[in-house]
Amino acid sequence: MKHALLILAALLSPLIAAPKNVVFFFADDLGYHDLGCFGSEFYETPHLDALCADALKLTQAYAACPVCSPTRSAVMTGQYPARTKNTDYFGAFNPAPGKKVPTRWKKMPVLPAPYIETLEAKHTTIPEALKQHGFNTFFAGKWHLGSKGSWPTDHGFDINKGGWTRGGPYGGKKYFSPYGNPTLTDGPEGEHLPDRLATETNKFIESTGDTPFFAMLSFYSVHTPLIGRKDLVEKYKKKAAKLGYSDSQRWGFDTPRRVRLKQDHAIYAAMVEAMDQAVGKVVAKLKETGKYNDTVIIFTSDNGGLSTSEGWATSNMPLRGGKGWLYEGGIKEPTIIRIPGNTKPGSTSDTLFTSTDIFPTILDALNLPLQPKHHIDGVSLLKADPKRPLYWHYPHWGNQGGSPGAVVRLGDYKLIRYYSGKPSELFNLTKDPKEQNNLFTKESQVANKLGTMLDSWLADTKANMPTKNPDYPGHIDKW
Repeated sequence: MKHALLILAALLSPLIAAPKNVVFFFADDLGYHDLGCFGSEFYETPHLDALCADALKLTQAYAACPVCSPTRSAVMTGQYPARTKNTDYFGAFNPAPGKKVPTRWKKMPVLPAPYIETLEAKHTTIPEALKQHGFNTFFAGKWHLGSKGSWPTDHGFDINKGGWTRGGPYGGKKYFSPYGNPTLTDGPEGEHLPDRLATETNKFIESTGDTPFFAMLSFYSVHTPLIGRKDLVEKYKKKAAKLGYSDSQRWGFDTPRRVRLKQDHAIYAAMVEAMDQAVGKVVAKLKETGKYNDTVIIFTSDNGGLSTSEGWATSNMPLRGGKGWLYEGGIKEPTIIRIPGNTKPGSTSDTLFTSTDIFPTILDALNLPLQPKHHIDGVSLLKADPKRPLYWHYPHWGNQGGSPGAVVRLGDYKLIRYYSGKPSELFNLTKDPKEQNNLFTKESQVANKLGTMLDSWLADTKANMPTKNPDYPGHIDKW
């Protein structure tokens, strides 16, 4: 694999004064191929496509976990979920003495690991680090990092519009006002949530004057419930009808789940486009206020697209799996970064990048000192090492069909070690991006090297592990 370092002249514009603001767009459940600039031919995302054309497109960017809360913790802290112990989405089954085991786990070979269901106050977050340098901080949208007492304003954000305990827009009329959200006042009847969050973000940008700011627009989109604006849903119903996919074209199977193979879900498409319009609204405000060329802009997602469950909203093909899975479809993310005076418009990089890297990248892009004691696992994109490994630890059964396991990615190779007794898998992602050819036995020397690295990393992070289920009738080997 060829690695493109950002320090190479081919990717850099002439250096100018460092930007002083940050706008971070964070999508929920958006798949790698769900933007036009990342290959979608069904969803229409003109605003994000335009941003991508004026920024750096990362083709090897990853979420820290195949589900949401752990990735969000990794973004905020610059630490792997294995280290913070935030390894599953908050609100999932969390084993504890005396706690009743859900029926669905009783037939599983292992019980999931315990995890911490709050972003602990001991961790320094991005907004807390920036406030040390006089930044105004703002949050809008999905938080899902703990109950009251661990909401955005408890972790460094001055203003919070919509972030609270729950992981989706489940109150009121869901994606439309009234929202039933204790941290977001209701708008006019029928107001659309993505647009409202963009409006709140723009009000904040306008209010900052010359003070540096960090604004995080963390969309609830495109998480379930799958609900879209009627005009956009009708638009995509007509578009899908013209494609005319048969069921045999639309569906495949990857044990134990049915998998969507084609992007033609009209409601989901409507949700993607509405999110894109909200991004466009904020970018337009940055330009209108003269702040565009003073602002770092980052766009990414918290896990892969929902392709194997809960509405089968999108297809991640040709990537395998989706949300809740450790295959590429579950963890690879469409990521766009614009650093004025640094990233070259329309450039592309295959440098490995993950959620923990956002914290130090923001500091570095603003020419602020790094804080390696806090963002322990993060590496600034501006100082990226092409030989650096990436790690994942998801010791839980994904609601979407994925098995508990751990992963190490080094160069072309990716090792998946399962905790469920399922055989380990080794893939060469350059030759086999679809993860179909398991090289674990054939290339045992590589597998052993990566396995040793994974052991060391799990020990270093003191990762919580699943436990064997005493009621499981079969036998599994020691992982």
